Amino acid sequence: MASTSSPRARRVSDRIGSIAESATLKVDAKAKALKAEGRPVIGFGAGEPDFPTPAHIVEAAAAACRDPKNHVYTPAGGLPELKEAIAAKMHAVANQGKAK
Repeated sequence: MASTSSPRARRVSDRIGSIAESATLKVDAKAKALKAEGRPVIGFGAGEPDFPTPAHIVEAAAAACRDPKNHVYTPAGGLPELKEAIAAKMHAVANQGKAK
């Protein structure tokens, strides 16, 4: 009879099964539980915003999801146009206030 704790029975590999719970999420869950009990808590766990995502950001995300060009895998090295934009931003930040 097969052991119920074997990877095949659990359908999870030993490596995957050995991954520990996120400490940040564990602290956050504990803080939420204490708040639910009415206890005063200052949470230093997961940083969740206390405001809704601005509508223009939600709309931009939805538009990006509808665009067929985003329905494929990206290159392993990243999107060239994104890498160029990040490089340009970092270059601008690094050279801020420097004489030309």
